[in-house]
Amino acid sequence: MIKKVLLTFIIVISSTVVFAQKPQKIAYIDMEYILQNVPEYTKAQGQLDEKIQSWRQKLEKKNEEISVMKTELNNERALLTEDLIEEREEDIQILLEEYKKMENDYFGPEGDLFLLRRQLVKPIQDLIFNSVQEIAKRKKYDIVFDNSQDLIMLYTNKKYDISELVIQSISRNKKKKAVEDKRNAIKAKQAKAKSNGGLSPEAAAKAQAREDAKKKRQEELQERIRKQKEAREKKREEMKKAIEAKKQARLKKQEELRKKREEAQKAREEQAKQANDDK
Repeated sequence: MIKKVLLTFIIVISSTVVFAQKPQKIAYIDMEYILQNVPEYTKAQGQLDEKIQSWRQKLEKKNEEISVMKTELNNERALLTEDLIEEREEDIQILLEEYKKMENDYFGPEGDLFLLRRQLVKPIQDLIFNSVQEIAKRKKYDIVFDNSQDLIMLYTNKKYDISELVIQSISRNKKKKAVEDKRNAIKAKQAKAKSNGGLSPEAAAKAQAREDAKKKRQEELQERIRKQKEAREKKREEMKKAIEAKKQARLKKQEELRKKREEAQKAREEQAKQANDDK
């Protein structure tokens, strides 16, 4: 990748020399520096890190549970029957599969981390990209590099660094958007204060019906999500209860086996004693 980008850079510089009669205007940005100066990115990254930490803690807890079950099985294996060993190995396998599924749900290619990063970070990246495009067109730059990526910048002149311009552009655009949002909110409030806005009763009724239908769909969607979440939680609880029940059953069987061994030992001792008495 580095060689490919470096080759592209060499080609660009070579083309600049060849077409000296029309020099190309080149600039660069430091994406990491820009992101550090965008409060929204810092906030989004904090939320992302918090979620990642929470997911890792859940995985660690599940892994510890599996480790405890493996240790218990290894320590008690000599005292267990083949059936009990097989049951406990099945329980461990169930937890391992649950662990793998959780890990994939959180950190898989289409997992929660991917979706959350796209939700939180992508709008900020788009904002930066649009600002770079705006500056490049206004300043008539032919090429803008990002020196924080794979491109090897052996030397850079700070006068070609437009990172500060990008940060200023982002700040201006946010202020413009805030003003525009406020203006739109005022317009919406004024429009709502008026009558139906010139719509006929039939058109107003249809518009209201569409709004009601939209609201109903949203409520149904939220209800489906809630039920799905409840179903997943119920399944987890049932699995935990099943595992606990199996564990208690194993302990009960072990206790019964222990008692039987003690009774058998006691019977043998009594027989031996009786035999000695008979002599």
